[in-house]
Amino acid sequence: MTFFIFLFLDILLECHLIIYCLYSSENSGLHLFDFLANSILKEVLEAITHGRKEALSPGKPTKFLKNYKSSLDFLAHLEGYCPSRSAVAKFRAEGVYTEFLKKWNVGAYFYTRFQEIAGALDSALAATSLIPIQNSNSGDVELQNLTLKQSMALLESLRSCWTEDVLVLSCSDKFLRLSLQLISRYSNWLSSGLAARKTGNAGSNPGGEWANSAVPEDFIYIIHDINCLTTEVCGDYLGHVLQLLSACSLDVLDLVKQSILQGGKALHALVPLAVKIIIEALVEKSAEDLRQLKGITATYRMTNKPLPVRHSPYVSGILRPVKAFLDGERATTYLTKETRNELLLGAVTDTTDRYYELASDLVNVARKTESSLQRIRQGAQRRAGASSDVSDHNVSDTDKICMQLFLDIQEYGRNLAALGVEAVRIPSYRSLWQCVALQDRQMKIDF
Repeated sequence: MTFFIFLFLDILLECHLIIYCLYSSENSGLHLFDFLANSILKEVLEAITHGRKEALSPGKPTKFLKNYKSSLDFLAHLEGYCPSRSAVAKFRAEGVYTEFLKKWNVGAYFYTRFQEIAGALDSALAATSLIPIQNSNSGDVELQNLTLKQSMALLESLRSCWTEDVLVLSCSDKFLRLSLQLISRYSNWLSSGLAARKTGNAGSNPGGEWANSAVPEDFIYIIHDINCLTTEVCGDYLGHVLQLLSACSLDVLDLVKQSILQGGKALHALVPLAVKIIIEALVEKSAEDLRQLKGITATYRMTNKPLPVRHSPYVSGILRPVKAFLDGERATTYLTKETRNELLLGAVTDTTDRYYELASDLVNVARKTESSLQRIRQGAQRRAGASSDVSDHNVSDTDKICMQLFLDIQEYGRNLAALGVEAVRIPSYRSLWQCVALQDRQMKIDF
């Protein structure tokens, strides 16, 4: 029990008889509020000011809040002796009442809590890499669901704003603003990292150093935690805040609700950016195998090799990074089915687009080269006096290259089907098929 509770009880016991007499006598309400303020409350104020001034210091926020709440309970107890609302209003209008409340510097108290709560989050976000949570001993389900210490720091900071041992209801607007600033700070930390990853320059995005050292699987944690935090902020967390502020008007509650929902929405809007970064990373890995496609020209250009009858070895590796990623422990554990499908479709579509660009360029160059060589041969034949109408019935090098590409994209289509993707639904695959398929097979795609 605090010093203030002892003090309040002691004074009330001493004055109980006087209060009772004033309260029970006729018209005592005209004088009771004056006695409560200028006798009892004034005595308490002087005892605090001269006796325990250090207890008013907001530098020790936990003790300060406990004493402050005890003083509010004491004021409420005094007001309970007032026989009418008008008497309560007169009691509150007394100068000593106002002076008593001014002794409690709740503004400084909030600033102390602000530094404490915001500082904890800033400290966590200052790390230059993502820090996975190894083993969470928390009994809190939402905290257990999170995968990164940075995310846990946000949720703990958000909840600290509205706990009984931190919140001062008269400063609820400030704690609401702090809550929104915490969400914004975390969102900015994420967006800076995502932007740094996209540009490859962390220096232009302060706070985004963590993203350039992260592997694609790390962004699974980001997506998962964003979803968990959004669900919590826009769900139970919002409900808890609204319950604490239930005495406010409906208009105020609606503003509080919309502001928190907007913060959650802004946070969730970062998910597509994280998904895109994963897709780009997977496509780059697939591109390493696609680059082998250029070797097809060297294989068949002026080598007299026969028409190919099977696909190239590189094809089997094109979609391997996508499959390995989606079959990995993190993806199967932390990604929703919808996100997995989004990643799959995005990665194979972009990979197929790149496949088509490389293959069509290769075919165009082969055909131009074939045409140039044919004109050279015809010119030589004319100079030698041979008939230029004589045609070469052998299969051209370009035909061999197209046949190889055709066999390759058939195998690629089968690999897409094995991942659950219909190749025919990808526009660039249809274009690729028409680019290399024989004339009689261009209209129907089959493997």
